Amino acid sequence: MARQVRAWQRMLSGRRLDLLDPTPMDIEIEDIAHGLSFVARWNGQTRGDWPYSVAEHALLVEVLFTRAEPAAPARWRLAALLHDAPEYVIGDMISPVKAAVGPGYGVLDERLTAAIHLRYGLPMVLPAEVKKAIKRADRVSAWMEAVEIAGFTRAEADKLFGVPPAGLLAGLAIRLRPPMQVRAEFIARHKELLAAMK
Repeated sequence: MARQVRAWQRMLSGRRLDLLDPTPMDIEIEDIAHGLSFVARWNGQTRGDWPYSVAEHALLVEVLFTRAEPAAPARWRLAALLHDAPEYVIGDMISPVKAAVGPGYGVLDERLTAAIHLRYGLPMVLPAEVKKAIKRADRVSAWMEAVEIAGFTRAEADKLFGVPPAGLLAGLAIRLRPPMQVRAEFIARHKELLAAMK
């Protein structure tokens, strides 16, 4: 008889998260923030003394989403903050690797997203327009990251991610900080947005 493969991970909170069948009760924001603050974007191929984490990226995407959609309610801003939350357990793969891995990564991502959304009062599947608006903010963030810390020229970034809307990036810059600082800010922002939803 073949030995069953373990499909769960023990979280620092003590939760036991089943990756194949995640439940909202096994999701904790502290686990998400901790994991994302240690997951490097761009496979770690960025300039600076600290890796640029998925948590830092998520904070920037929420700012960009809010700037582009100032009338958006707190729940959709929270969705923007959590848009890459599943990566706290499945990691961040650059697009070429996702394509090579195939649909399995996407299925895991969808299941975890649904559980995370349910845990924090969001619909399992976001409305199409909200998802598109978050994706636009995500692409602007990717453009900034590519140009500021990942070694891309503006022309390369424009071609891959599109030209950012005029004025959207005013006063913004990529920040590289120790993981614990980013984790604390992520948790604080999550708390603020949850409170604003009430």
